Amino acid sequence: MARVKKGTNALKSRKNTLKMVKGYRFGRGTKEKMAWEAIFHAGTYSFAHRRDKKGDFRRLWNVRLNSALRENGLSYSKFMGSLKKNNIALNRKVLSEIAASRPETFKKILASAK
Repeated sequence: MARVKKGTNALKSRKNTLKMVKGYRFGRGTKEKMAWEAIFHAGTYSFAHRRDKKGDFRRLWNVRLNSALRENGLSYSKFMGSLKKNNIALNRKVLSEIAASRPETFKKILASAK
């Protein structure tokens, strides 16, 4: 087989790799091998953290709901149980938004859940 000199392609891949790590510190932003490793780890973390983000938001909604409910003299768990018993199908995201932005509407939901 004929020998292929890969100067152009190697430079292109190196340039693209270093473009992805622009702003990284120390050797990770300048050395090709370290840069590639940094990209690999960053991709792994971003995949995992996209999954974690969903749980983080659910936790945030629960805390917001609980604080709004405590002001009205009710606990989070009892409220969620009464919503299920009364077949009120509002998710935690919507409930926390209502509790934060429209307290009078939230009080009506509380009354219908009791």
